[in-house]
Amino acid sequence: MAPPPSAKRCTVAIIGLGNIGGVAAGCLRAADRHEIVVCVRQPIQRLYLERPEGDVEVSLRALTEPAEASPVDWVLLCTKAQQTPSAAPWLARLCDSSTRIAVLQNGISHVERVAPLSGGAVVVPTLVYYNGERLGADRVRLRHVSEHALVATDDADGRAFAQLLEGTPLRVLLSRDFSTLAWRKLLINAVANPITALTLQRQAVLRREDIKALCIAILDEAVAVACADGAQLAEDEAPKTLANLLTYPPEAGTSMYFDRLAGRELEVEALTGAIVAAGERLHIATPLNSALLTLLRAISNAASSG
Repeated sequence: MAPPPSAKRCTVAIIGLGNIGGVAAGCLRAADRHEIVVCVRQPIQRLYLERPEGDVEVSLRALTEPAEASPVDWVLLCTKAQQTPSAAPWLARLCDSSTRIAVLQNGISHVERVAPLSGGAVVVPTLVYYNGERLGADRVRLRHVSEHALVATDDADGRAFAQLLEGTPLRVLLSRDFSTLAWRKLLINAVANPITALTLQRQAVLRREDIKALCIAILDEAVAVACADGAQLAEDEAPKTLANLLTYPPEAGTSMYFDRLAGRELEVEALTGAIVAAGERLHIATPLNSALLTLLRAISNAASSG
């Protein structure tokens, strides 16, 4: 549906066309409310998006070199957290003081990670709850696993981000306590990503009773760290997190699972690494998370050096 005449048609650049960026690009192009460009390594002209609302095929304008880019209203940074430095040449060309950068990445330090590369642009942290799966170079799948697809801070920039995605299936929840919700999202990733990556199984593995017990123990450590860091979590946060995870489709994968299957570097430092680092800073022991971190680093290092 075309936007009303009074609506502003923004220019939007999406950096990274993987599980998260591919879905965002497909949804925004299908809504056709803004001018969309994707920043990728390999040329792509069309994208097929499988989604519960109905599959769509959209054309894409793609840039493969930062030198081809110019400032835009919005950048959606959809790389993995550890790949953020590689986006620096793109951000240098796409951003000026009027640009907003929505960070669609995992972890709890979105602004700290991206601000040094922003060139004066406003950094808008977000939490991603939709499940995206890249099925091929030109095909992605969207699964809804929550009532909302993304979370942003309830301020002017967060509201602008929500408005940007109006007309798409990606519903944005606005919150005044983004920090607590960021930790809650990290709790989900603290077990779903490592367990699926280490067992090489999709989320069905979380339904094993022994895995459930391990997840609760891992979560108990992370909850203690989160509360010490100021997050407003419930006393039964660990079992509630696991119960939430068990509502996800058993066939759903995680970003770390897909990366391990593909032999890619894992997003370990922004997930398990963030919990262990915060525990060390706050003097809270995290033996189980530290053990996971050691194993995941070994896998990730082998992939990056292979």
